Amino acid sequence: MKKIYLLLILIGVFVLSFSTGAKAQSTFDRNNEKEFQVFPNPVSGNTLNITSKSGKSITCRVFNVLGKTVLFKVITTKELDISSLPTGVYVLRIKSGEHQTVRKLLRQ
Repeated sequence: MKKIYLLLILIGVFVLSFSTGAKAQSTFDRNNEKEFQVFPNPVSGNTLNITSKSGKSITCRVFNVLGKTVLFKVITTKELDISSLPTGVYVLRIKSGEHQTVRKLLRQ
């Protein structure tokens, strides 16, 4: 009897995972990926270059793999100083005006 319930639960999970009816909403638009340029990535130095087509100031927030904010800067130039970050993988959230995107950042 327990095997039948387990099988029904697994089938239900499988069907729900492939349903097309509901999708999660995202506040990040894929079109905004072209709004920003981030280079070099991976970074071996202490400076990350970030440019925006809008020319406005850029808000940068860097998260570690646990989701903790490890760096927050508002930059008006195109350079972000990341010298305080140890080597590793990070998540970079960039916002300028109404445009925002998220990128993976690798610090070597």
